[in-house]
Amino acid sequence: MPNYYDVLGISRKADDKEVRQAYRKLARQYHPDVNPGDKSAEEKFKQINEAHSVLSDPEKRRKYDKYGDRWQHADQIEEAEAQARSRSNRASNQWPNFGTEEPTVTFETGAGSGNIFENLFRNLGQDLRQPATAEYPVEVTLEEAAEGSNRLMELSGGRRLEVKIPPGVDNGSRVHIPAGRGRDANLYLVISVQPHPVFERKGRNLYREIEVPLEDAVLGGEITVPTLRSRVALTIPPETQNGQRFRLAGQGMPGLNQTGSRGDLYVSIKVKLPSGLTPEERALFQQLKDLRAARRR
Repeated sequence: MPNYYDVLGISRKADDKEVRQAYRKLARQYHPDVNPGDKSAEEKFKQINEAHSVLSDPEKRRKYDKYGDRWQHADQIEEAEAQARSRSNRASNQWPNFGTEEPTVTFETGAGSGNIFENLFRNLGQDLRQPATAEYPVEVTLEEAAEGSNRLMELSGGRRLEVKIPPGVDNGSRVHIPAGRGRDANLYLVISVQPHPVFERKGRNLYREIEVPLEDAVLGGEITVPTLRSRVALTIPPETQNGQRFRLAGQGMPGLNQTGSRGDLYVSIKVKLPSGLTPEERALFQQLKDLRAARRR
């Protein structure tokens, strides 16, 4: 796994502003829309998103700085250490204090008092065998949240388990994983979705901007809008204004555990002004300006 600081090209002392600036610069450079068909750029883009999602979160960054590649299991590591200390203290407190006199120990197994040692260790064993609920943090991209994904999880004891993340998960979603009997019987994946440089998510709806040439905004036309899943044709009417929003039905996020139900994609128009005008084009704009000025008189 690559070092997150190296991926963003920043030092370990970088502040939040430096993290954001490095992410935005690299995300624009390696975004798949800018590098269509470039697998190396696509992989680099995923690494950039992963590094940003960790280093931009103070708690995740603390865990990463302390545990490195094992940062996702920091809670389990610290919980296991705390449980071990607790069991050790509990066993020490429950051990009988006989003082200086030799105790009288019975070995009855009937309904009476029984063997004090047998009862003690039986209770301790029952406490140790109680299944615990374990939570494993998992980060996914927005594309993975939309289509679902698989992960190979490393559980306590070195056991590995391939898990399926369903479509429609969002930040904070808890996915139950049936992992069989034993201490890993109650497993939950706690999902966090990485920020996307193009799409903004609000529930099941997505939002994005798209640039439109000035002539298309004025005269109308058809543009192609990249969505999370494909590309969709959008017809814009004449005199479309900068910032005007259009809805693409069914092009948003799926509902969690709601087969066939998807939100919408809202596209805001960003009119792109022309540059590098030829003398003829400049003359036409001057003619338009004069005509508009004459109408206002």
